[in-house]
Amino acid sequence: MFEFGAFELDDDPKRVDRDVVWQFLSTEAYWGRWRERGHVEQQIEGAWRVAAAYETASGRMVGFARAVSDGVSFAYLADVFVEPSARGGGLGVELVRFMVDGGPGRLFRWALHTRDAHTLYERLGFVRPDDSYLERPAALPAPGPAR
Repeated sequence: MFEFGAFELDDDPKRVDRDVVWQFLSTEAYWGRWRERGHVEQQIEGAWRVAAAYETASGRMVGFARAVSDGVSFAYLADVFVEPSARGGGLGVELVRFMVDGGPGRLFRWALHTRDAHTLYERLGFVRPDDSYLERPAALPAPGPAR
């Protein structure tokens, strides 16, 4: 656990308030809205690491991030958010720093996808990919029975 002003940053997966994660991801986030609650639950369960921010006084969770990893050299950062009421004081930067540098993946190559907060991530060493990076975008699940 790490203290940052009026907040605690913690990587204990048992402490994550899944209702807060689901509420934000299903109503506030611009990404992954096609997911159902069961998908989000599965992603939290299968995460290599989670990190969350809590108000010290109340214990209320106000920020979250999860990562998937090979456990050796690579990690992918996903579902990072800070609730609007807790923004503006650097909590998002500290949450990402705690996730990336405060745990077992500090020497890994990290990746993420985002349409916003680029300057936040750049302050933590994230850069745009070079010409060695290729990606095959995901296809959204087709409606109806699996084929």
